[in-house]
Amino acid sequence: MVSLNKIMLIGNVGTDPEMRFTPSGNPVTSFRVATSRVYTTAEGERRQETEWFTVVAWRKQAESCNQFLSKGQRVYVEGSLRTRVWEGRDGQKRVTAEVIANRVLFLERQTAAPLPGEEVPTEAAEEEIEPEDLPF
Repeated sequence: MVSLNKIMLIGNVGTDPEMRFTPSGNPVTSFRVATSRVYTTAEGERRQETEWFTVVAWRKQAESCNQFLSKGQRVYVEGSLRTRVWEGRDGQKRVTAEVIANRVLFLERQTAAPLPGEEVPTEAAEEEIEPEDLPF
């Protein structure tokens, strides 16, 4: 029987990435992503719901996320959902769900600071992401 565990998110990075290393030396980076949904209630009131996801990236992708992502940036994450169970310091059982990233796209381009005496072209500063640039 075929099964599928796939999640795709577009949202804002809610925390600066934190990189650490496994005992074998592999880099792993985690960060939070917020996604929002706006809807109208039956009474006509507009509401917004925000869901938070913990994203975990490994190896080279972990290094890139740690280097180039920061709180507030827009990001696309594709991966699988994994549930972890552990025992807290107080002896209580804890459960968390994480997105194990297969692909992370930075949707906002980082602009390099101009060298002294250089000017930034205005068309480069105003460049936006086109729908054709999205991976789906």
